[in-house]
Amino acid sequence: MTAVDFQLARNPIGRLVLTTARGENHEGVVPVRAFPIAAPEEGIALVSPDGHEIAWVDRLADLPAPIRALVEEELASREFVPEIRRIHSVSSFATPSTWAVETDRGDTRLVLKGEEDIRRLSQETLLIADANGIQFLIRDLQALDKTSRRFLDRFL
Repeated sequence: MTAVDFQLARNPIGRLVLTTARGENHEGVVPVRAFPIAAPEEGIALVSPDGHEIAWVDRLADLPAPIRALVEEELASREFVPEIRRIHSVSSFATPSTWAVETDRGDTRLVLKGEEDIRRLSQETLLIADANGIQFLIRDLQALDKTSRRFLDRFL
């Protein structure tokens, strides 16, 4: 199914309803990114509440503006991956340690349980899981300031 084979709208209680070209309604569909970090704008499945794929979108940009807005709005409400912009301090270079960080959503603290909670997604991208299960993203190691990179080097 391509992007033009369906319509998408919200019902009165705010759930997404996908209507196929054949007139079939699927209430409560959820958009899911295939590659949320590496290619967030590509490969999006619209799945039913029971987890079955109903529609596939190759590229978000290919969707008509009203449908794209609904998909982006739903994704934003479900995804919470703050991006670390700077590491202000680290309580200890042994784990567990508490990090004071600046993210795209403001300053916060995270607790790193162990070095294995820092996962390298690519040469420049890291995903850090804190003790509460929140995932923090470092999109570009080289974009961090020197102090932040030095803190990270002690754990990598």
